[in-house]
This record gives sequence, structure tokens and C-alpha cells, in this order.
Amino acid sequence: MKTRRCTCLLVLRFFALAGLVLGFDGSGAAQPSETAVKASFLPRFARYVAWPAGVQPRGGAPFQLCVIGLDPFGRMLDDAASRERIDGHRVTVRRVGSVDRALGCHVAFVEGPAAQETSRMLLALRGQPALTVTDGRAGAARGMIHFTVVDGRVRFFIDEASAAERGLSISSRLLAIAAGVRPRRS
Repeated sequence: MKTRRCTCLLVLRFFALAGLVLGFDGSGAAQPSETAVKASFLPRFARYVAWPAGVQPRGGAPFQLCVIGLDPFGRMLDDAASRERIDGHRVTVRRVGSVDRALGCHVAFVEGPAAQETSRMLLALRGQPALTVTDGRAGAARGMIHFTVVDGRVRFFIDEASAAERGLSISSRLLAIAAGVRPRRS
């Protein structure tokens, strides 16, 4: 029972922090849009991921958050990333039209103009140690983190097994607040 209460507190803390980032204080003010919530989560995911030693940013280098294909976020993502620091590194957003230009991305939001294109892009990223993120609004193709809406709230599923295959380790703190997790293979 204590573990469940701890998990619930972590979930509440994560969503409360997201609400503060978006300016929602629970006082009846307008709720942020689904897109705004997703834009605020994207740069924060990097806090809860460990990359292989050779992939971590060195010195003053930033974490690279790439938007590959369509960009549903625009300025909202830039604003959210500008407020984020991960182990002293800033987060920068790069928008690239193709996977060929995604080298060096730590987090890659992937959305093609059609579901098949998203699947193709995810397949092309398989050799890179990048945390892939997709959106359920754009089709069934799933990255390591997949946004969805459950009961009117933005939630996400995590494919821990896929992340582990690329040498990424996702924190139990993030796994605890996911709507569902495909666990890593033992």
C-alpha cells in the first residue's frame, strides 16, 4: 500500500509541475491545450533517461530535442525547452525534415504526413540511441514514448524494452506515471 501511495504522489507531483509550467494553477483558469501539455512534457522526458556514456552531451553542449517530419508544436516547444536544464545542460530544439539529418538527437519526436511514413522514420532511427516519441493522434506507429489521451487527459505509454535495446535506461520515476509500460526483457 505504501508503494502505491508513493507512486500516486510522484504522479501528482509530475502533473502539478507540468501545470505550473503551463500556468494552470487549478483556480478555474482555462486548461492548457492538449498540444501545449505535450510540448511541455517533451523536453522534460530527457530528465528521466540515461544514455550510453558516449552519447551524453559533454562540456557545455546541449541536449538535442529533434522534431522529425511534421511539427504540431511550433513556438510552444521552443518555449518549454528554453526553460529546461538537464544536469546543467540546456535543451535545444532542431526541426529536421528527414531521419538522415537527425544524427545527434537525444530525443526525437517523430510524425510523418501519413502513418506509414511515421513507421518508416521510426525504423530508420532503430540504429540510433535516441528516445523516440510519437503521438496517437498521428496514427498507430509507436515510439519508445507514445502520447495518447485517456479520459480527456494527456497520458503516455512507454516501451521500455525498445529503449533498452538502444542502450537507454528509463527512470522508474517516469515509468511509474505512464499509462502503461512494455517492460524490458530480462
